[in-house]
Amino acid sequence: MALLELKGVTKAYDQLKVVDNFDLKVHRGELRCLLGPNGAGKTTTIDLITGRQKITGGVISLEGSVITHWPEHMRVRAGLSRKFQVPAVFKGLTVRQNLEAAFTRHTNPVRNMFVFRDREARERVEEVALRVNLASRLGVRADFLSHGETQWLEIGMVLTQNPRILLMDEPTAGMTVQETHRTGEIFNTLKGTHTLLVVEHDMGFVRQIADRVTVMHMGRFLAEGTIEEIERNEDVKRVYLGGGKHHAHA
Repeated sequence: MALLELKGVTKAYDQLKVVDNFDLKVHRGELRCLLGPNGAGKTTTIDLITGRQKITGGVISLEGSVITHWPEHMRVRAGLSRKFQVPAVFKGLTVRQNLEAAFTRHTNPVRNMFVFRDREARERVEEVALRVNLASRLGVRADFLSHGETQWLEIGMVLTQNPRILLMDEPTAGMTVQETHRTGEIFNTLKGTHTLLVVEHDMGFVRQIADRVTVMHMGRFLAEGTIEEIERNEDVKRVYLGGGKHHAHA
């Protein structure tokens, strides 16, 4: 059984179908990249999975449970966690406090002081900080982090909640080449233990991380396979790779 499954998912505004009868299966422990040129419907698809936008037609299932019309907060509780392009961190708190706030869902550091006397909780935060390359930055306030470090912090905040599936919308946007490569290394350590669906346009990054790639075009399914298969696919070359348009957004 797929962890996440979309069947015939459609989002229409009057006669315009932004997502058109789209199917997708993501399996546990997989890192799937969702690619496509500008306007392909990638971000809208993520919005439909998380409940941020209302679906027009089709079915969305999480581990066999139909969640098509669940509100956003119920999907989060069920283990769907999303990281947006713009990081949502608490700038006035340290890296540690941000991770603690995400872990406990409280933003009050005083409340966290009591919660985090628990050794298991402290160890979880330190383990996540190590995983996202921020172990040496735990005492630093978030507004002093670089752009890449801020993105890593938000990834860490998502990870502390141990979600069933992480949805990442262009996680490397605005990063340096080095930060992008390091992000790829972080994602590769998550494979197997975590399930990720990543919307991305940086083909070098996709080559570094993807188990499988799904390509959308004009709201519809176009192709699926390994990155090597996708790069050889004539349909994909024609609509996406051919013109050197590696920087596409949904």
